[in-house]
Amino acid sequence: MRHFDELFQIAADRHGGAQALGEKLTKPKPLEELAAMPEDRWLAVITKCIFQAGFNWKVIENKWDGFETAFDRFDVGRCAFMDDEKFDALLTDTRIVRNGTKIATVRDNAAFLLELRQEGGAGHVLGGWPSTDYVGLLAMLAKRGSRLGGASAQYAMRFAGRDSFILSQDVTARLIAEGVIDKSPTSKKAMAAVQEAFNTWMDQSGRSLTEISRVLAMSV
Repeated sequence: MRHFDELFQIAADRHGGAQALGEKLTKPKPLEELAAMPEDRWLAVITKCIFQAGFNWKVIENKWDGFETAFDRFDVGRCAFMDDEKFDALLTDTRIVRNGTKIATVRDNAAFLLELRQEGGAGHVLGGWPSTDYVGLLAMLAKRGSRLGGASAQYAMRFAGRDSFILSQDVTARLIAEGVIDKSPTSKKAMAAVQEAFNTWMDQSGRSLTEISRVLAMSV
């Protein structure tokens, strides 16, 4: 596995130099900002990523104002206690994508966020989870959330602004090239190896998971 400086240089050579590459990197939000992020915004970003999975992202984006209205601005209490009448109405609501399985995740994930109140709140738990155990956060989301077992959770955490990596095709290709894994990681052992590699690169560079993930993607 190469030192992060070498990977950064590979990416820089592909993207117009170190300065140009640096300008393309984004940093995660500060922990204080994530801790203060309202529950409804966590539910909104989670829902958007779930609906985007396997669908045209532009369609979801274009309909998003309709989603906000249909789901009561993602008020966690209202969504968690959605009754059958409300659910049935959403199945025919043209303001949103009428996928019953995904609509059900709004109710389920709202209930999950309510549970997190007993653990300090969504912002504290999801935003404050240590980056050195990001795979632990992903495992928790897969276990306790609804339809959050794959890339949806990774994108949700990224779009929420928390420190994160996304195992995209390019990032996975770089991890394979560096001998970290031999195929797309699905097992606990493989995910642990990915976390260990990112932790090493964080130590070497002082950069966040978010920045390192982007550099890996742009190095391919």
